[in-house]
Amino acid sequence: MFDAPTATARTSADHDALTEEKAFRHIADHAFRTGPPTKVGVELEWLVRPSHDRLSRTRPSIIDALLNETGTAPRHGHVTFEPGGALELSSHPADGLAECVRQMSADLTRVRAALDALGIRLLGSGLDPERPPRRVARSPRYTAMEQYFDREGRAGRWMMANTASVQICLDAGYERPGPLGFRERWRLAHELGPVLAAAFANSPVRLGRPTRWKSMRQSVWSRMDPGRTAPVGAGDPREAWARYAMSADVMMIRFPDRPWLVPTRLSFADWVRFGAPRRPTLDDLEYHLSTLFPPVRPRGYLELRMIDAQAGDDWIVPLAVATALLDDRYAADKALEALEPLSRKRSGDDPWWRAAHHGLADPDLAAAALGCFTAAHDALGRLGAGGPVADAVADFVARYVERGRCPADDALDRLKNASR
Repeated sequence: MFDAPTATARTSADHDALTEEKAFRHIADHAFRTGPPTKVGVELEWLVRPSHDRLSRTRPSIIDALLNETGTAPRHGHVTFEPGGALELSSHPADGLAECVRQMSADLTRVRAALDALGIRLLGSGLDPERPPRRVARSPRYTAMEQYFDREGRAGRWMMANTASVQICLDAGYERPGPLGFRERWRLAHELGPVLAAAFANSPVRLGRPTRWKSMRQSVWSRMDPGRTAPVGAGDPREAWARYAMSADVMMIRFPDRPWLVPTRLSFADWVRFGAPRRPTLDDLEYHLSTLFPPVRPRGYLELRMIDAQAGDDWIVPLAVATALLDDRYAADKALEALEPLSRKRSGDDPWWRAAHHGLADPDLAAAALGCFTAAHDALGRLGAGGPVADAVADFVARYVERGRCPADDALDRLKNASR
């Protein structure tokens, strides 16, 4: 999305010796493509569940063939699949929020109709509420990833096979300082992240039982390798991201003629320094960056990754709220004002943990959410996204934000009523 460099792109620089300084500068120089923030994109992950057997999994190849053979493949984006068979519908960069919603809604209608005819449901939940994790997509990447995460427990398998999210992609912003500058947008995205995680928490159930978390998905991510899933540290955004990436462990080293190697405790900086089992290339560096998953990831643009998948068409709301708060300078100011009490909390008081554990039952997060959602709703008309988009945000505020609730509370209520 947004024409970011792909992990398979190769240049003549691949054959040059990659030093730590070259690697650091490459990461920093390509982290943010600055300019006017005009493009909007979204990636919707959906858990796939056959209606005839809620515990089985449908092979991605069956769905892919169905969409192509019936002519129902997306017209504005594309479909890919996660290791556990979850379907990801990704938009192309759209000219503004309203156009992104229109294109994604049209694509989603086509995909849903095709799957309904096959008896397959798209489940909007951040974590599979019933099935144990099982990988069905096979590739060297996923095999190596599973092996890497298995060293630290089972959280990696849950992440790979049983989680789903809404990922929002927005331009980095201007080089110059100001509300629409990339440094300010980077800061706002991080301060806003826990509020979005709390407001859209939608994964409180695992294996048919309630957990201690409103967003078990966020809990799963936080318990995996923090060197690649924790938020990027403070400081200049370019240099902070470069330090983060260079310090992160290498997940896999690719070989064309034998299984990929999963090294033990080898940072990318150390791989460059020692050059074994082979010397890394620029292409290896780009691939390494694709294995890093902080909640706000710079890919030339900003990718927000902290939002649980939503039921039905509620995915429109996080897309609208995040876009309005980052792309409208007046809404950005109001959001920073609403978020300021959270930023004053003592350093040991982790808002990401509170968001995952309590959702909007946390009073500080609830107050910040109300201020942010109100500012976002007010900005939608200025962004040309009034009407149904603004109505969807207003409805979500009335159902959840004003009541200190999140979608996870509905899921818990349904579970409680079903057990009576």
